[in-house]
Amino acid sequence: MTEQDQAADTIEARAYRAALDVIAAVEPDVASHIRGELDNQRSQLKLIASENYASPAVLLAMGNWFSDKYAEGIPGQRYYAGCEYVDKVETLAVNRAKALFGAKHAYVQPHSGIDANLVAFWAVLAHRVEAPFLTEHAAKNVNELTDSDWEDLRQLFGDQRMIGMALDSGGHLTHGFRPNISGKLFNQRSYHVDPETEMLDYDEVAKVAREFKPLIMVAGYSAYPRAVDFAKLREIADEVGATLMVDMAHFAGLVAGKVFTGDFDPLPHAHIVTSTTHKSLRGPRGGIVLTNEEDLVEFIDKGCPMVLGGPLSNVMAAKAVAFAEAQRPEFCDYAHQVRDNASALAEGIAKRGGRIVSGGTENHLCLVDVTSFGLTGRQAESALESSGVIVNRNSIPFDPNGAWYTSGIRLGTPALTTIGMDTSDLDEVADIMCEVLAATEASTTTAGEPSKAKFTLADEVRERARSRSAELLAQNPLYPEIGAI
Repeated sequence: MTEQDQAADTIEARAYRAALDVIAAVEPDVASHIRGELDNQRSQLKLIASENYASPAVLLAMGNWFSDKYAEGIPGQRYYAGCEYVDKVETLAVNRAKALFGAKHAYVQPHSGIDANLVAFWAVLAHRVEAPFLTEHAAKNVNELTDSDWEDLRQLFGDQRMIGMALDSGGHLTHGFRPNISGKLFNQRSYHVDPETEMLDYDEVAKVAREFKPLIMVAGYSAYPRAVDFAKLREIADEVGATLMVDMAHFAGLVAGKVFTGDFDPLPHAHIVTSTTHKSLRGPRGGIVLTNEEDLVEFIDKGCPMVLGGPLSNVMAAKAVAFAEAQRPEFCDYAHQVRDNASALAEGIAKRGGRIVSGGTENHLCLVDVTSFGLTGRQAESALESSGVIVNRNSIPFDPNGAWYTSGIRLGTPALTTIGMDTSDLDEVADIMCEVLAATEASTTTAGEPSKAKFTLADEVRERARSRSAELLAQNPLYPEIGAI
């Protein structure tokens, strides 16, 4: 039996072929588009730092009868009957998450990262603002407040302060910025990286915290390539009486895989920790909230109805599978390889003339200042995509091109590491990318001005990049156990 025949005969291959056949019998276009997405992912070098490849087991765990069940509440305390097995699978996911991260409590219902952050924000507000107000007014819950007292409490909710990392320093919209609901909930101020080193300036964080006196101090990032000292941040939070919340959505896999330990592991230091379950953790799309603070538990567990509706029980089942996978010894090897691959990618680009923001990386991602190639981030992103390399444009610190065109691109190694690539492969990826970027030229607008979006790239460069990428992907195939479907 050939390798192709063996792949076609695996249990995973049979499962996915059967699933697509069932879908195609009802809506063939959907089945076709699912196959198209798999073909795309198999033919492109995926360097999106927030994306990964979930295992067949995780993917299959999302498509089952748990999808049909309403289960508001928490295990043993549901608003709907018939939740026996939802309780079991949610409890399993909770226990797996607690063991994986060393947390005393886990809440696995959030549908996404923003939902996890909203649960955390409102848990802190309920604990630090609502609960004292209820005690002061001799009320057991908000329904016992008079209309006048309720209006006073609502005003208090809207008068709270938050600090977080600036967007162009690597922060995230959900950390209190105006376009997001978090910015409409809180009065927010940002702290920045040092303009010279492009690294987190803990003295500035302390200065902003002392001057602004926030209720919540948010740490974590979506585009910061360095490790964060959470012990230092906890000292600052304690000094100003702030609750330290860490959003580890991007680097949760590096925490689970013991790349970040001690002062760089948020769990021993933060009051509350949020995360997505995909990205470097390699699970389904969803969120979690973790804490070691007993005083916060009851408020976190009120995520529904406080913020969430019915939990996605099928996704909680997939989370349990992903957490089990992340508890295996080989996941630690994977997480360390992610970090090593990111370093190799950054070094490979730097030695070929690219400028790496902050001079390197200590996590799963790196930022490239593509003005060193005479391009904007949008031009670089588009040129690379046309060459089979998928990245996203991203602001760099104090970016002169703004958040739409940007001066940088963000690169991450979780996905390519999942399919087996090592540091030598990532150096090859760096060479492919730099050849494309060096050959890409900015075009001009109809008015004769330099364009921030249009570019030219010779077809032979584009095709050579695609050919070299295809060789790498052939050596490191995606889902080889599934084969052609």
